[in-house]
Amino acid sequence: MKKTWWQGKIAYQIYPKSFLDTTGNGIGDIRGIISRLDYLKKLHVGILWLSPCFLSPLADEGYDIADYYRIDPRFGSNEDLFTLVEEGKKRGISVILDLVVNHCSDEHEWFQAALADPEGPYGKYFYIEEGVGGHAPNNWRSYFGGSVWEPIPGTNKYYLHLFHKKQPDLNWENPRLREEIYKMINWWLDRGIAGFRIDAIMNIKKVFPLAGHDYPVDREDGLSSCAQMIQEARGIGDFFREMRDRCFVPHDAFAVAEVFDERPEQASVLIGSEDGYFSSMFDFQANCVGRSDKGWYDGKPVGPDQYRDACYQTQKIIGKRGFISTIIENHDEPRGVSRYIPAEELSDRSKKFLGTMQLMLRGLPFIYQGQEIGMENTHVDTPDQISDISARDEYRVAREAGLSQDEAMAVVNRMSRDNARTPVQWSDAPQAGFTSGKPWLAVNPNYKKINVAAQEKDPDSVLNYYRRLTALRSDPVYGDSIVHGDFDPFMPEEPRFMSFYRRGDKKLLVLGNFSMNEKKVRISDQVKKVVLSNVNSDPGQIRPGQGGEGSEGTEISLAPYQALILELA
Repeated sequence: MKKTWWQGKIAYQIYPKSFLDTTGNGIGDIRGIISRLDYLKKLHVGILWLSPCFLSPLADEGYDIADYYRIDPRFGSNEDLFTLVEEGKKRGISVILDLVVNHCSDEHEWFQAALADPEGPYGKYFYIEEGVGGHAPNNWRSYFGGSVWEPIPGTNKYYLHLFHKKQPDLNWENPRLREEIYKMINWWLDRGIAGFRIDAIMNIKKVFPLAGHDYPVDREDGLSSCAQMIQEARGIGDFFREMRDRCFVPHDAFAVAEVFDERPEQASVLIGSEDGYFSSMFDFQANCVGRSDKGWYDGKPVGPDQYRDACYQTQKIIGKRGFISTIIENHDEPRGVSRYIPAEELSDRSKKFLGTMQLMLRGLPFIYQGQEIGMENTHVDTPDQISDISARDEYRVAREAGLSQDEAMAVVNRMSRDNARTPVQWSDAPQAGFTSGKPWLAVNPNYKKINVAAQEKDPDSVLNYYRRLTALRSDPVYGDSIVHGDFDPFMPEEPRFMSFYRRGDKKLLVLGNFSMNEKKVRISDQVKKVVLSNVNSDPGQIRPGQGGEGSEGTEISLAPYQALILELA
């Protein structure tokens, strides 16, 4: 595929509310991000994604936007954002924003006008339907629980919200609405924003008629998942193509899509070729392993082999066609090290192992804030300590399924989005150095042990290992093979083992022992160089002449959770 400006970058996601507070109000701000740009440069970050920081009532922590053109005063000002863009450019860092256009806030002026006159022009910016038989138009359940339909007081009308009731869905069938969205996208691109992460984009195409369009009931609440709509809807590519051609292509912008539940035939056109709708999309294969339609309480842990197989499956689907965006966590997921590494095996070494596997896959790696120091899941004891609206609903679902309070809280502690949203742990100072005030969300109590300041001083820390790992992507010797080289699994059936080749102008082998036991492997090649290891290697680990017939090949001993990147002859 055509090489572009963004493919060789390291991307980094910031959840502004939890990154760094410079005012003492307990909420992170843009000035805090600016103050840490040099820290991000040392991590070799080239793309910085900011989760929503627009004016919002924060019903869904900023994913309910009340004004697409204004930064929320909690986070700073438009001028602060423009300063961030300029300071980022000085350091080779491009800034992208979160594009939330499946829905807006019910406090947006468009929706307020729609409520005042549902039959008027702004009423057509949303999905407003008459009730059926005194009830909601259909039986869909929102992603956050409860009906997707909210009654409009004083009428028999309802408005559609696939997410929170304060997030009414925008009507993409309306050309006037689309023009407003494209105008807004181009306004930001014209001011130096390099692109967008596009939220919940598969939901913008609905099925019609909405009224009476029921799906089979799948829970005891008598409702059915609205996600079934995605599988049925047709024609979404027309919207994607129009947005690409009107906004992204003219600006050479980077666009990465949050895509769930795509159909097989859609994968080939979402990204990849020059006609792909988006630059990239996130790899959620591993994140979806073990999930249950019944709720979090019925989900299953993700084992090492399942994690490996999910990563390989994505690589097989995407192949050389495009650049997937790899993650182990984000603002909507629990911490990756707490999810993919068994609790009793969690250590600095296993954290480095997981980071190596992610960053060496073919694709564009996204590091989520705090991942580079190995931040872990937090813990809360009672339901009133849950901030995440999704986790509150999942707690209710678990209790209704018969789980005790302690059992339901264990589910929440394992899967809640609050796990990723606790403040970044900068130091062992009060509130982890995040704020001089009271943080909006409690700091993880382990900040005394896991923090940036301590790891800056330790050459063997998770942070300093990540810095060495991220440097490889722009390395003059190995960078092109890591960014553009082919991907081929090695010993893919070996239990608790994750290993693959990256072949470009250099032949690299990534070996990963996904277990607590020493593992010996034999390869047919000679090892030219150890590029990187998360263990201080014993020279006797790699022994020539033991891997094949005669003196050919190499025998390699891997310590527990050792990740080894080798250049082969």
